[in-house]
Amino acid sequence: MSNFPLSYRLSWPLRLLKPSLAGKGGAFGPLAARWRKPHSAVRLAFLGDISAVANSEPPEIDPALREAIAGADLVVANCESPVVARPAFPFSTRLGLRHTMTPAFLDRVLVAAGIAPARLALSLANNHALDQGIAGFDETVAALADRGITVIGTAAGGPVQGVEAGPLKLGFLAFTRWRNAAALDFAGRVVMPDTTGGWRERAPEVDLLCAVPHWDLEFRHFPLAETRTLARRLVREGVGLVVGGHPHVVQPVEAVDGALIAYGLGDFLGTVASRTPWPMRLGAMLSVEVSADADSKGQVAAYRVFPFMRERRGRHETLLPIERSEGPGAGKVKGRLAAIFADRATKVSTAARSQAGARDRSGGGHSTPETE
Repeated sequence: MSNFPLSYRLSWPLRLLKPSLAGKGGAFGPLAARWRKPHSAVRLAFLGDISAVANSEPPEIDPALREAIAGADLVVANCESPVVARPAFPFSTRLGLRHTMTPAFLDRVLVAAGIAPARLALSLANNHALDQGIAGFDETVAALADRGITVIGTAAGGPVQGVEAGPLKLGFLAFTRWRNAAALDFAGRVVMPDTTGGWRERAPEVDLLCAVPHWDLEFRHFPLAETRTLARRLVREGVGLVVGGHPHVVQPVEAVDGALIAYGLGDFLGTVASRTPWPMRLGAMLSVEVSADADSKGQVAAYRVFPFMRERRGRHETLLPIERSEGPGAGKVKGRLAAIFADRATKVSTAARSQAGARDRSGGGHSTPETE
């Protein structure tokens, strides 16, 4: 049913217990950088994976994090749990083998995070999309549509779905490398790599193409070489912003030929269990500023990663900025972040220079990268 390799499934418990820092190759970017200061810009917020598996109640979110989310023109996240009133598989759902969240839980999460449904795009292109069966998938699509939430990553919506954000029109290519159900069940419902052929020719006219892939391996802080190769192929095909998911831990960012790539933001809400090793409770939000100026419309002007810790508080999680976290493992977080992201001294990095070079080749203006 699943397309995960057997060896991958067998090693899952061990990798869960000790998320890996292995596999770093090449230079990655800092937590924040700026390439230009547009007069007019649109701000996008990417949240990572949202699930109810580790939460019986909605989260508490620190005001600083909530403000960063609520102030965005568009919020984008991965809906890791089908939204159904009752699980179709109650026993396996109770064990956490199948994901689910109720419509009421989702509503309360949006209130807690300060997200207006009309400013939210949720991807259903993930391996858990059919955890509650085909009927559960259809119920999820209907529940999101009823709330005015934009759904991306479904075959019915086409390979690239247009979304308005202020004065900009964005195109989202959302797809999943992995599935937990049969290929025939995913076919015609969820976008996968083998169903994205010719997507560029069929894409609507947009100011910025964004890819939202569900890819790579879980519990690895650094992406596989094949994941980086795919990211670069997307950039060559015209994608200007790539924000991935699925690893459940924070992964690095880099700029390539004028495009920004964030390989993985970890979980916004816990997707595995209520008690997990501290590296899995380290999450991140990504804020991206996109120019709306006529001479640079649709170009990424700046980004900032907001790391946070998900601390357990009874039946729910509390999301806190790193500097306010006092839970187990908090003292190790700075070292882990330093291993993943370049420090402030390397902000004018190869990644930054590659974006500046891309602007030079396209006739764009010059700017000096700055730390946000």
